[in-house]
Amino acid sequence: MCKVNRKVPYSTFTMPKSLKKLKSNRAWIERHINDPFVKKSRAEGYRARSAYKLIELDEKEKILRPGITVVDLGAAPGSWSQVARAKLTNPDGTFNGRVVSMDILPMEPIEGVDFLQGDFREESVEAQLNAMVAGGKVEAVVSDMAPNLSGVAMVDAGASLYLCELALDFAVQHLTPDGIFVAKVFQGSGYSQYIEACKKVFKVVHQRKPEASRDSSSEMYVVGRGLKLPK
Repeated sequence: MCKVNRKVPYSTFTMPKSLKKLKSNRAWIERHINDPFVKKSRAEGYRARSAYKLIELDEKEKILRPGITVVDLGAAPGSWSQVARAKLTNPDGTFNGRVVSMDILPMEPIEGVDFLQGDFREESVEAQLNAMVAGGKVEAVVSDMAPNLSGVAMVDAGASLYLCELALDFAVQHLTPDGIFVAKVFQGSGYSQYIEACKKVFKVVHQRKPEASRDSSSEMYVVGRGLKLPK
């Protein structure tokens, strides 16, 4: 129990960090439990509420369709791969296309989805991808990656931006000329520069904030379509 020094005026009393963290955790848990997208994801069998971000992005941007190959970077726990798997299904219920999920973390299997565990920058992982996909070229690269947060804003922003840059480099290497790229980006230092970098690479670039993205979050989603071919 926290003991309050009665000699210190109440107005100058500072709550211990441990109690602040506890209250913050409790508030997050309550918000999470009552979140309509959390409830909906459980009812509909998605592994995370983030599934509805990609569903909305796809409705607006027409990212996914039967017959294409999709790479999902940082896929675990797999909600975006679940959405991609469903969107690549023909009206008669047959699966038409390929979904390749990649993550350094393990992921429970999803029927019809190929999973590569490892760092997508490593040659061995890229070799596995090239073996799965002819020429290593795909029609869509989607990324909902985020770093393990340290709580230090500048450190977290830098780590997040670095992942976005890696995802963009991967997309440039592996997308077909008319391919599409989707990535989560946090607004803050380096955000505008990243958008400009995307505009140098893609013919069309949109910035989206899905309804399932919490208002308190600075996350945005950049959608790039059609690679600009070298002149």
